Amino acid sequence: MSEVVNNLIELLKLESIGKYRFRGHSQDLGYRKLFGGQVIGQALSAAAQTITDRPPHSLHAYFLRPGDATKSIEFEVENVRDGGSFSVRRVVASQEGKAIIAMTASFQVEEEGLEHEVAMPNVPGPEVLEPELKIYREHAEEIPDYVRDLFTAERPIEYRIVEAQNPFRPRHGIAKRHMWIKSSSPLPDDPLIHQSMLAYTSDYGFLETALMPHGISIIHPGLSIASLDHAIWFHRPFRLDEWLLYVADSPATSGGRGYVRGQIFNQQGLLVASTTQEGLIRVRERKK
Repeated sequence: MSEVVNNLIELLKLESIGKYRFRGHSQDLGYRKLFGGQVIGQALSAAAQTITDRPPHSLHAYFLRPGDATKSIEFEVENVRDGGSFSVRRVVASQEGKAIIAMTASFQVEEEGLEHEVAMPNVPGPEVLEPELKIYREHAEEIPDYVRDLFTAERPIEYRIVEAQNPFRPRHGIAKRHMWIKSSSPLPDDPLIHQSMLAYTSDYGFLETALMPHGISIIHPGLSIASLDHAIWFHRPFRLDEWLLYVADSPATSGGRGYVRGQIFNQQGLLVASTTQEGLIRVRERKK
C-alpha cells in the first residue's frame, strides 16, 4: 500500500476520546482551509463507529465555517434513533469549540428489495485516458507558487477525466464532466474504509462543474468558491480500489450559488452512489 493511501486511511479512522466522541487530525493540502471532503469522510467514520452491522445509506452535511488545516477536529455524535431497520446519527465537527460541519447520517440493515437504475454513460474507459496528475504536472508553470505543491503532489486517489483540458485555461463548455476515480493502491476489505474514502473523494472537483459553462479556472484571481452543503446516497456495495465513473453535472448557477449533482457507477454499469452539492460561487474582478 502506498504511503499516501495509508495516510488517508489513518486520517479517516479517528481517535476515541469518550462515549460518542472522537478526535481527528487535519490534512494540510497547501491551504489553511480544510478540504471539505476530509471532514465529511471523518464525520461518517465517527457516526459508523457507534453502530454495529448497519452500513450507511445516506448522509447530509452542512458546512458551517471554514476549517483550519493546522488544528485537530473533535466529532460529537448524537444517537438520534435506533429502529428495527434504520439507525440515525447526528454529528457535529468542531474546532476550538466552534462547529464547522453538522451532518446527519442514516444506516440500514441490509435487505433485498426491488431494483432498477439509470444506464451508465458510454464513455472512454480509464485505460485510454491520462491521469489528471500528469496533466497538472505538464502545466506546472501556470500554477501559482503557493499551491503548486498541492496540485502536483502524489495523491491517494487517481483521477482520469474524459473531458480533460488545460485546467488553468479552460474552454467554455457544457456543465457536465465524466471522471474515473480509484484508490492509487489496493485497500483493506473493510467496507467503512471504502465508504469514508468515497465520501472524501466525492467532494473533489465537484463544485467546479458549475464553472464549466463560464470558462473560469479554479485559480481565477477573483474567484471565491466554497461548499455550502453535501449529500451522498450509497445504493449498493462497491470497492474504491476498482475504477468507478463519477458523472457530475450542474443544472443551475444563480444568486452567487452553484448547484451540482453526481452519479457514481462501477465498471459493471451499476449505480453505486449518488451525490448533490450546493456551493458559494462569486467572481469579482480585482482592481488593478
